Amino acid sequence: MTTTLLQPGEIEAAAGNIPELLLPPADAFLARALRLARLAEGHTLGDYLRFVAHLARAQQDRLTTGDTAMAMPTAERLAQCREYRMPPLAPAGLGLPEGWRDTARHLARAVRPALPTAGQAALEPVLEKQDAWLDAQAASLLDGKIQDLDVAAAPVIGAALQVHWVRLARQLDPRQVARPEHPNLCPVCGAHPVSSMVRVGGAESGLRYLHCALCSSEWHVVRAKCSNCDNTRGIAHYHLEGSNRLVQAEACPECRTYLKIIQQEKDLLADPVADDLATLTLDLLMDEAGFVRSGINWYLVQGQL
Repeated sequence: MTTTLLQPGEIEAAAGNIPELLLPPADAFLARALRLARLAEGHTLGDYLRFVAHLARAQQDRLTTGDTAMAMPTAERLAQCREYRMPPLAPAGLGLPEGWRDTARHLARAVRPALPTAGQAALEPVLEKQDAWLDAQAASLLDGKIQDLDVAAAPVIGAALQVHWVRLARQLDPRQVARPEHPNLCPVCGAHPVSSMVRVGGAESGLRYLHCALCSSEWHVVRAKCSNCDNTRGIAHYHLEGSNRLVQAEACPECRTYLKIIQQEKDLLADPVADDLATLTLDLLMDEAGFVRSGINWYLVQGQL
């Protein structure tokens, strides 16, 4: 089913002094793991959601206790990026972080016991392949070259990169980051969003934020506006028959793309990554309707972007 939306000025208050950027919280992966475990109960994809819950918990442990340090850009570099509206933590400027392969292998070892035999075999390349293979896989994921990925190993490789970039993003001050030149990409690291969420509570209540697939930062983009091409005409929301519309697909008739939008007021524990992953049926609906997904979920990258 679909619902046509009003124009931005009709449903969203004047911006004023709103938080344009939300940096990731210290417990980002833990909250995601708890949400995934809850969503897995009775779900047709319950086994996979439980696997990702284990992976997210391992990410939190690594973020909290592991050696995931990365060198921050210099003050001069940060100022330059802000002046020219460039993402200061773009992988192209930073390169792969030291120790990221150790993180990938640590995560693979942590989640293997929770997998059946076939799943454990799928993670063997992460543990046994040469460093060059891991670096090539990471580069393909960061560059969006999905066709070059080992899709079975990609969730762990992406999860390792997320740990390092979340750690780095948490060291920033929002004032060091400019509004992005391309609003469909993260202003912190330049990655695509997973989904968007209309937040409740605090200064961001009622505002829509896109959630970054890499660093978990969130940036404000007005509602009823295509987050991919800025079109404001004919934007529509699709939802599954019989659902409570917690998760909908915001579709643009101009660029023929969609991005899921999650209404936090319907469930305060909703997570932009977990709830996206738990609603793959909606992605199938949008594909049948002729729309292409404009974002990506690194826990399940096959067929995206």
